[in-house]
Amino acid sequence: MTDHNEDEIGSDEEIAKRTGTETETGTETGADAAPSGEEAPVLPPDEIRAVLEALIFAAPQPLTPREIGKVLGGVPKEAWQAAVTEIRADYARDGRGLQLVEVAGGYQITTRPEYNDWVRELLDPRTPTRLSIQALETLAVIAYKQPVTLPEIIDLRGVKSGGVIKTLLEKRLIRITGRKEVVGRPMLYGTTREFLLHFGLKDVGDLPRIEEFAAVLGEDVDVDGLRRAIDAPRPAEVPLAEAEPPVEGAAEDLK
Repeated sequence: MTDHNEDEIGSDEEIAKRTGTETETGTETGADAAPSGEEAPVLPPDEIRAVLEALIFAAPQPLTPREIGKVLGGVPKEAWQAAVTEIRADYARDGRGLQLVEVAGGYQITTRPEYNDWVRELLDPRTPTRLSIQALETLAVIAYKQPVTLPEIIDLRGVKSGGVIKTLLEKRLIRITGRKEVVGRPMLYGTTREFLLHFGLKDVGDLPRIEEFAAVLGEDVDVDGLRRAIDAPRPAEVPLAEAEPPVEGAAEDLK
């Protein structure tokens, strides 16, 4: 009988201890909880950064802010933007072979330009197919003067560029953006998203000075000629509205 009572006392003590512990735990939880009306972040900052880095690395194309917001639903924009800044700063440290860049409206982790020759040796040890000097110079004129017509390109560069335009279109570095409302309505050309990706640019407003861009294109590019072409005014053209109207009775004279 005594043993039974002792067991009950022991059980009561254990229950009291557990109850007290749970009460203390509950009190601590309440103290640590976010203030009323404030939502706790979906992920802690370190995890947001890790997830975002993985997403950018795995994305086949630059990861856009819209895609980030869709995948990281519930994570505030300010939180993942701060994570991007931290990742970029981490990759910017000396001795890193990778970099985080903002290109073509999104974020991408790429190899640093100074190591491109080593990477190319791994991926394609053969001499890579490159654009001709004429094509590169024509591409530069289009990039800096866009939208621009073929007659304007020919006038600015002083050489025929019809075949080069076809090559650039096939490589999807340029596209037809419309037609110019002048006599003949020639097609207008501009650069593409593929162009931005190829040269690692955020947008066309991110284009450097022509001297710097020419250095990227190659040593054989005529820098002075490009500068003159880009600084030169566009050739005068006759707008459609000012085109000479048909002579009255001309149709009857042809009969």
